[in-house]
Amino acid sequence: MNATGIMETTQYLTFKLEDEVFALDIAKVREVLDFTAITKVPKTPEFMRGVINLRGSVVPVVDLRLKFGMSRTEKTVNTCIIITEVTVDNETTILGALADSVQEVMDLGPDHIEPAPKIGTHLNTEFIQGMGKRDNSFVIILDIDKVFSIDELALVQAKQAEVPEDSAQ
Repeated sequence: MNATGIMETTQYLTFKLEDEVFALDIAKVREVLDFTAITKVPKTPEFMRGVINLRGSVVPVVDLRLKFGMSRTEKTVNTCIIITEVTVDNETTILGALADSVQEVMDLGPDHIEPAPKIGTHLNTEFIQGMGKRDNSFVIILDIDKVFSIDELALVQAKQAEVPEDSAQ
């Protein structure tokens, strides 16, 4: 087993946040939606942009750019919402993640993935599953289950439960 824990070729959905390319294991991605109206929910963290109505279900939408210390995602023709499954403490939550644009689905084998960089003891990089090598650039492979803390997901779930089904239109 290599340092990233990835032992076989895996498919990843790649997407852009600012000028960086990130990737999610395709098994964690349910679908990709065009940007749609997001209903803001009061008293939520800044990175939680609100909720959308996805075929009658209330789905929280987070801004990964804000979560990663970048500027707020602005709507463009390419802006989309990646619907993902996040599992923390054996509980699965459906979450929408804003992305500047979706790139492609690509295959990466273990020989093309380096371990996440160790950047001292003060920066938490455990949400980075590895660094995929493609041509002469890197793709940051996210472990979506570790991007959000248990407390953050509990807050998202609580706010999701407060929103009446018909108000997330």
